[in-house]
Amino acid sequence: MKGPNYATSVLQSTFVFFVFILSVSIVYAQSLPPAKSDGFVYGKHRVDWDAIQIEAFVDPVCPDSRDAWPALKQVLDRYGDRVWLLVHLLPLPYHDNAFVSSRALHIVNDISSHSTFKLLEWFFKYQENFYNAQTRNLTRIEVVNEIVESATQLLGSSYLGTLESGFNDRKTDLKTRVSFKYSGTRGVYGTPTFFINGFQLPDAGSPLDFNGWKTIIDPLIGNKTTKNNENMHYF
Repeated sequence: MKGPNYATSVLQSTFVFFVFILSVSIVYAQSLPPAKSDGFVYGKHRVDWDAIQIEAFVDPVCPDSRDAWPALKQVLDRYGDRVWLLVHLLPLPYHDNAFVSSRALHIVNDISSHSTFKLLEWFFKYQENFYNAQTRNLTRIEVVNEIVESATQLLGSSYLGTLESGFNDRKTDLKTRVSFKYSGTRGVYGTPTFFINGFQLPDAGSPLDFNGWKTIIDPLIGNKTTKNNENMHYF
């Protein structure tokens, strides 16, 4: 998110400096790279071998991330196997419950990537319940319990044990930290931030509507209409 006033600018500048220092120190703080690359692949469909890669850095309790999501889904519906989406979580430190909600998504993703995005959309729909002001008088344990209870109702009772144990598992904490650190290595400090084929789009921190996406993607696709099924990958 971004704000017009001076205080917001100072906060963003401070966060950029913090992320820079963190990204430099990650080499020394982590002896081994993570077991898998960061990010959640959206959907399970075949994509063209030279499909356009969209990377989205989002915060589950960020209003701008929420507002950007419907247009992203429209893009995937329209362009099909010519694009694919990789979602990275950036829990912003000034959103009190960003880390715990991101951790819940990592826990669920270990079971089912489809359930991951179902839960992410639930956070977008009900994120106001987890804003700073609304949870000011709640403890962290109370917030976690509310997420576990709600996610279990959404995804099914079989997820209860996994969610409860996941929040007590150091590995899920580390996965969420890696996501934050990875954002730092990419120079990302606000959500949503988008990359196309590895190149960052301007106006980080602002949602992009469907027409904006079309303006970017259509020239990249050009007039290509033929596809070679032998050159398709399945995600």
